[in-house]
Amino acid sequence: MKALITGGGGQLASDLVALLGDSARDFTHAELDITNAGMLDRAFGEVDPDVIFNCAAFHNVDQCEREPETSWAVNVEAVRGLASRGVKIVHLSTNYVFDGRRGEPYGEDDLPAPRSVYALTKLAGEYAALAYGVDPLVVRSAGLYGLHGSASKGGNFVQRMVARARADGALRMVADQRLQPTFTQDLARVLVEAVDKQATGVLHLAADGACSWYDFTLAIMEEAGLEVPVEPVNTTVPPGGVDRPLNGVLALERAASLGLAPLPSWRDALSDYMAQAGLTAT
Repeated sequence: MKALITGGGGQLASDLVALLGDSARDFTHAELDITNAGMLDRAFGEVDPDVIFNCAAFHNVDQCEREPETSWAVNVEAVRGLASRGVKIVHLSTNYVFDGRRGEPYGEDDLPAPRSVYALTKLAGEYAALAYGVDPLVVRSAGLYGLHGSASKGGNFVQRMVARARADGALRMVADQRLQPTFTQDLARVLVEAVDKQATGVLHLAADGACSWYDFTLAIMEEAGLEVPVEPVNTTVPPGGVDRPLNGVLALERAASLGLAPLPSWRDALSDYMAQAGLTAT
């Protein structure tokens, strides 16, 4: 498979390139702004791909609220442009399309209810990929972290928590938001498997099991060998703030029904990541 990967240099894109090798070409934002038709023409002329992995997104949740036009342009209009190229598209989406107000995990057929500009535009981007794409696959995941960090957020969550613990000696973390923190190296492997098995439609892929951000932070501190107090707190949304889903857990039954290999548990994946990243206790 010849793959064109947007969002080059990011966490998931980097892991896809490492997995696919010479059959893949990733483009950084500087090389390919997906809102720019001329840059898209050049990229497609260079690669002539069989599949597009769209890992590019405007995903800083707070910034999306301040810049809704940019969020729409990147997360919706550009997805429509990519999907219209006549090539299979694998579009990455998010658990944020759900409002998180119920207790059970969300399945692919559950009704989305976005509660922020980011979530709304990601959902609209899903519809764009499904409506305009050839054999489109929309993959929702959650809490992504990888070896290449997240430049727009100053490193991924794990890196930020380790750095903050070392600098401040204490942490506070929300304990009422639940999700499946997902190592992008694991996600990349199953994404490629899903394409090989010709999966289409909407598919949830995330780490096995679930935890709160507080539980995740405690596990990070344990792996890093940092004896730092972590105070559990409840989510508060200030006036004009962004509403984040309290339950962001995704049901994974469809992936199992397609015969896809399950991703490791979030705890095992964290151990694997931190060992590779050199963040474990020595």
